[in-house]
Amino acid sequence: MKENVLDLLMYLFENYIYDEPEEEPDRESLSESLEEAGFSSGEIDRAFNWLDGLAEQRKLPELGGHESNPIRVFTDDESRRLDVNARGFILYLENVGVLDPLRREMVIDRLAALETEDISLEDVKWVILMVLFNQPGQEANYAWMEDLMFDEEGEYRH
Repeated sequence: MKENVLDLLMYLFENYIYDEPEEEPDRESLSESLEEAGFSSGEIDRAFNWLDGLAEQRKLPELGGHESNPIRVFTDDESRRLDVNARGFILYLENVGVLDPLRREMVIDRLAALETEDISLEDVKWVILMVLFNQPGQEANYAWMEDLMFDEEGEYRH
């Protein structure tokens, strides 16, 4: 089974985190389950490293002064990996208040950690959903994003 880290993360999110958030299986049994599902040990290790980075973000302090609306200029590498639709979607979510500057940077950090060259808009949406799910106090934004992703009449048009 040829999968990338994001496919594995989405599988974990849908089957373990989202459905049973209070049950946290240990890594060893989770690794065995993922290998049985057809994921390679290398992809599993990379996914766990990605999740460790996501967990570290929970420890970041909240920043004040969100009212200043700083402008985000994407680096050449970010622009190469994230197409115009993906970058526009991130900025759209910031403009409507779903992402604040700190969460925007968390999303971009986790996208960069995927170590893939081409990141689709769908990939960006999943990473945003995972970041918001992981952040305390972001329940309303997570619900809004979840509705947008799974509602075929979604508000965002690219």
